Amino acid sequence: MSMINQIKHLAQQYFKEVVLFRRHLHQYPELSFQEFKTSEYVSSILDKHHIKYTKGIVKTGVVAIIEGKNPSKKTILLRADLDALPIEEKNNVDYKSQNPGIMHACGHDVHTASVLGTAIILNQLKDNFEGTVKIMFQPGEEVLPGGSSLMIKEGVLQNPKVDLAIAQHVFPSMEVGKVGFREGMYMASTDELHITITGKGGHAAMAGEYNNPLVVAAHIITEIEKQFPYVIDAEGVARNSQNNIPTVIAFGKIEGKGATNVIPESVYLAGTFRTMDEAWRKEVKSKIKEIVDTISSQYNTKADINIMDGYPFLTNDVEVTKDCKQAAIDYLGKENVEDLPLRMTAEDFAYISQEVPSCFFRLGTGNISKGITSGVHTSTFDIDEKALEISIGLMAWMVMCKR
Repeated sequence: MSMINQIKHLAQQYFKEVVLFRRHLHQYPELSFQEFKTSEYVSSILDKHHIKYTKGIVKTGVVAIIEGKNPSKKTILLRADLDALPIEEKNNVDYKSQNPGIMHACGHDVHTASVLGTAIILNQLKDNFEGTVKIMFQPGEEVLPGGSSLMIKEGVLQNPKVDLAIAQHVFPSMEVGKVGFREGMYMASTDELHITITGKGGHAAMAGEYNNPLVVAAHIITEIEKQFPYVIDAEGVARNSQNNIPTVIAFGKIEGKGATNVIPESVYLAGTFRTMDEAWRKEVKSKIKEIVDTISSQYNTKADINIMDGYPFLTNDVEVTKDCKQAAIDYLGKENVEDLPLRMTAEDFAYISQEVPSCFFRLGTGNISKGITSGVHTSTFDIDEKALEISIGLMAWMVMCKR
């Protein structure tokens, strides 16, 4: 039997078990950096299949090691994330979340179950490849500073040194059976904008006695829009009109806590800044601070601005991604492998992609005929579980192709 057919056979063999992994994880989700039971569950599966691991990295992280022949030849990292979101699940399924207000609405249960399944297959085939497979189960992908960055600081890319990394993400708008790739720049950096404008509150009727911070906030938002004009390209990506760099600056929250006749003392703004160029990222953040300080000064108010540095942009190494894409074509057929557009969403796997050659691809999990169409971060998100069989086999094949 050829290796590709052997992997497909093993994927079929372990499919039902991996579905059980995913359903258990889905039933018992935990929030970012609180994944203690999730970590124990992952460890129990690794124990059952006699896969070596270390746990307790950034408290809940787990790193497993599978050594093939000549272990020092090359090390490939496979990454999965453990955390869930603060969302109340509305699905009526047997594996519905049992933890009120918490749900695996971004597919991290799928990622973890898939990588566990891939590890089981590779452990069974370890006499058929050279090198080492390092498997990273990370906490806290959903919140800053990102568990990936913290695990890097604790040495996850060393001992043995990682040569390349592969990760996946569920893609509900792509039909099950398909996967997607993009070489080079793929996902944006993300920074959080937190601005507080303090003026002088008072009765709205007494215009001479207050200094309205809402007016200042409005001017700040409109000036930022003016200073950073954008156009939407053919892929639906916002690009700065002056330099064509993908750029999003958007405010999603204004909180004044006044009333129809009450001018608040302060106004709080919260927004996001996303781009795909580090020099431009630095320049924009500096300019935003300048705009806020200038307008606040003009209106004799006080401005406090905190720009929280988020994840860097995610870049897919061209050669690694070409190889992974070709592996997918071999495994699934060319008709089931798609090219992906740029995305302005963010992902903390970006930290890894900045350190080692990487491939981050999308796994189709939708099924229109079954009504499985809800997007990630929604209360009705779910997947066609056939994607698990595809994922575990494909990722194992990708590793074997890089041996």
